[in-house]
Amino acid sequence: MDQPTGQPIRLSLADARRLAISSQRLAGGRLAADEAGVLSVVGAIGYLQLDPVSVVAPSHEIVLWSRLGPGAVPVLEDLLWHRRRLFEHWVYAASIVPLDEYPLYRAYMDGYPSHPVFAQWMDANHALRSHILDRLAADGPLPTSGFEDRAAVPWQSTGWTAGRNVERMLQFLWQGGKVMVAGRSGGERWWALTEAHLPADAERTALPMPEAIARAAELAVRGLGVARAVDVKQHFFRNQARVPQRETLDRLARDGRVVPVDLEGSPASEAWFAHAGALETLAAIQAGRWEGRTALLSPFDNLVSDRGHTERLWRFAFRNEMYVPKAKRQYGYYVLPVLHGDRLVGRIAARVDRSKHVLRVEGLYPEPDIGAGEELYRAVTGELAALADMAGATSIACEATVPQAWRTAIGRA
Repeated sequence: MDQPTGQPIRLSLADARRLAISSQRLAGGRLAADEAGVLSVVGAIGYLQLDPVSVVAPSHEIVLWSRLGPGAVPVLEDLLWHRRRLFEHWVYAASIVPLDEYPLYRAYMDGYPSHPVFAQWMDANHALRSHILDRLAADGPLPTSGFEDRAAVPWQSTGWTAGRNVERMLQFLWQGGKVMVAGRSGGERWWALTEAHLPADAERTALPMPEAIARAAELAVRGLGVARAVDVKQHFFRNQARVPQRETLDRLARDGRVVPVDLEGSPASEAWFAHAGALETLAAIQAGRWEGRTALLSPFDNLVSDRGHTERLWRFAFRNEMYVPKAKRQYGYYVLPVLHGDRLVGRIAARVDRSKHVLRVEGLYPEPDIGAGEELYRAVTGELAALADMAGATSIACEATVPQAWRTAIGRA
């Protein structure tokens, strides 16, 4: 893509949306659900968020399925627990990240805990900390339930973590890089010392913190397609003090790692950036060489995880209503945004009745400006049928709240 040196690239909103979708591996044909495909997806999106809610399927399974189709989960588990080319870490939530980025995460581990309350609690419970590390050195890997609670000072919290002393100490040791998640069994994590579990060929040296901040910003821009400083701050290490700032993005632009973007409709004060490695993709988009597809997205999908970024690019106000009281929900408990081409065209509230092997569509809500036709019906109902199959359901049932035209279309799928 040619543009005057130092001048921002002019992008329409459609260009920006298409770049974001391409960056998230949601455009064109699906990659194969093999090792190369899984590593490509996790590397491109930056992190694969884990969430215990499995109303339809675990979030990370839906994210991989939407990009790779069926068959990716066994490959993912092999890469996590046997090949160890991926590992679990805390980004702004528990996530799966590439081993190649370990030096980035190591920089943040070495500065943990930065909060004095956490540090004081760990110091007060030196006996519990030593017990965990000694047990892992002697007998690891071990499950969370494999440790005694030797806390002298209970963990105080108004939430569900109150009194869960072993879990909190493991969490802090994990975020501090002393231990790693070495496996899972029945939802329970198994732990190992980092020095024992990290592959021998892994680069262990932490990036200097300024470069770690720059690398996090670069990965955020690459994963988001186009981003402002506020979007970058939300993408990695959300709500932490040491997050990328505007000056970091300006430095990356001077170094040629990101490029400034003039986004359609943006005020002069709103600086946008794209990754330098995306210029070829942008050129293809602007030349009309872009192919979208239809995908049902997890509520935690990276494409929609930042509400501000999602609403700015797509004019799509998405709120995860799991934590909203039932009477105040607008759409439902578990809602999957629907991507069709370069638009977020609606949302589907769904759950799997595992006793009856049925995917229940509790609500289907097209965006007001979306004109449904046979092409859209076929595309969305085809993805619903594929989702049901992935989740182990043998049929789809619609609630009365689903519009009749959509119930008819789903019945034909």
